Amino acid sequence: MLIVTADDYGRDRRATDAILRCGAAGRITAASAMVFMGDSTRAASLAGGSSIEFGLHLNFTEPLDEAGAPASLRRDHTRTRAYLTRRRLAPALYSPRLRRAFASLVEAQRGEFERLYGRSPAFFNGHHHMHLCSNVLLEGLMPPGACVRNSFTFEAGEKSLFNRAYRGLVSRWVRARYTSTDAFFSIAPIGDLDRLRRLVRRSEHEAVELETHPEDPSESAFLLGSVYAELLASARSGGFRDLPLRGAAARTPTERRARPEPRA
Repeated sequence: MLIVTADDYGRDRRATDAILRCGAAGRITAASAMVFMGDSTRAASLAGGSSIEFGLHLNFTEPLDEAGAPASLRRDHTRTRAYLTRRRLAPALYSPRLRRAFASLVEAQRGEFERLYGRSPAFFNGHHHMHLCSNVLLEGLMPPGACVRNSFTFEAGEKSLFNRAYRGLVSRWVRARYTSTDAFFSIAPIGDLDRLRRLVRRSEHEAVELETHPEDPSESAFLLGSVYAELLASARSGGFRDLPLRGAAARTPTERRARPEPRA
């Protein structure tokens, strides 16, 4: 199964409108929504008319530019942003000092999503993939058994041995506690059609997620073009709701019953 997820829904009008165009054309299956951002409220009001599956795009690194964001939330966000962007390895390191800040940010963003969309997120991921930072994972800040984006999948030779080992560890952690895909890739570089064909073939026997950013004009043009349409024609597309329950969800009947249904 192939899940194609567009990130940054609600970040600004350009991102929102580009994602909705791709959704209306049937070129994506899911979108991860940002809250407390410039277009978050309008984006949520438009989501009801879309068949896209919407999840929460947790944000710890990009300034909250919605005027109504609480001052306490901005303070916590400023602290996590400074920490995560200061050093390359910061996301892999646990910060006891920021334990409460991370927890309050996840709780506030999840609550705001539910207020705007009238339901729980269908899945969770993170801006700059920071939903996989140590403070979020080790504290279990995302609901047990929820659908969560996996770590990037790399093959031998693509990254350093340390990088692949670390991502493999994170991936095993995610799959043990959450429902996730077997593999996760960026749709870019869009010019490498042989690679994209391999990923589509891989989705015939694995659950594969492709990440895209339609606010990028080149990605939007590719998604709406005929070449990509031909690629999709041979794929079995789906959403996070179609994934087999894994991790805590597979072990806990309560979580299985609480799994959110797709928005009509």
